[in-house]
Amino acid sequence: MKVQDVMTCDVHTCSPDTTLSMAAVQMWNGDFGVLPVLGDRGKVVGMITDRDICMAVAIPHRDPATVYVGDIMTGQVYWCSPESDIHWALSIMQQREVRRLPVIEDGKLVGILSMNDVAIHAGGSKKGELSDHDVEETLRRICSHSTFAPKPRVEIKVFGYVLPGAP
Repeated sequence: MKVQDVMTCDVHTCSPDTTLSMAAVQMWNGDFGVLPVLGDRGKVVGMITDRDICMAVAIPHRDPATVYVGDIMTGQVYWCSPESDIHWALSIMQQREVRRLPVIEDGKLVGILSMNDVAIHAGGSKKGELSDHDVEETLRRICSHSTFAPKPRVEIKVFGYVLPGAP
């Protein structure tokens, strides 16, 4: 089975100069949790999730209308092609602990592969098809504790005191 058999083709995007407010409205209206970020000539230069937006504005108490996608987007983009084998794409998701992969052909974004797409198409019993086990194993590896360097801890202060148990 190929990625093109499973992926979503109608992908909404934004640019690095989109405000977080505008990106959040796009995500809300479209009912999705990620936007690929396109730079010059339509090249994918990053990804931004609804969680990225929340963390970028909530912790430092920033106004989302004054922060830009380019300031907080994830610049490391892992991707696949429409012709990629679905199991190879799942292995990338597992290794990089990502729930979505942009699908790129000839340098252009043509779709996105998400765990939602994978789950909806799972259940095959023939060799090469998506099985429920494929979904379970991919989610298990994505959701496990990160093998990447931990993010620095944030102190939350109230009236000059650090809150006990704060991350």
